[in-house]
Amino acid sequence: MIILGLDPGLGTTGWGVIHADGNRLSHVANGQIRTDPSMPLPRRLSNLHAALTDVILAERPDSAAVEEVLGNTNAQSTLKLGQARGVVLLAAAGAGLAIGEYHPSTVKKAVVGTGGAEKRQIQAMMGVLLPGARLAGPDAADALAVAITHAHHLASAEGMRRRARVTA
Repeated sequence: MIILGLDPGLGTTGWGVIHADGNRLSHVANGQIRTDPSMPLPRRLSNLHAALTDVILAERPDSAAVEEVLGNTNAQSTLKLGQARGVVLLAAAGAGLAIGEYHPSTVKKAVVGTGGAEKRQIQAMMGVLLPGARLAGPDAADALAVAITHAHHLASAEGMRRRARVTA
């Protein structure tokens, strides 16, 4: 299965693609989509959508996973981040992808082992979990972490289904 992980942001949206075969994971691609802060918000959102659509068409994922938004003290920033996340969800859903959504602490726990991990710890774990992957930046590393979290959840769900069939 090819999984697209997404770390939404208005300024920078990270994306990462992995191949998952059960618990065996391999890196396919990663990158960052940047929008120009001098442009009007609607144009930035449109550019984000177009760039993400290009990634989906090029990488042809089977499913997607998106990190959930955490609010912060600046309501305006939270709103813009939510709008960018909406565009990310729209692009993935519009491509017909099944989408998993994960809280940042769930992603950190899945790849580092603790829900309070820092960005640099996530980046370091990408080198361990996806050896040889050249990261486009911290947002791309976060997106790969989201994809890995989704792969683990899918593998766990499949294992539970197999066990249920055996015991039935």
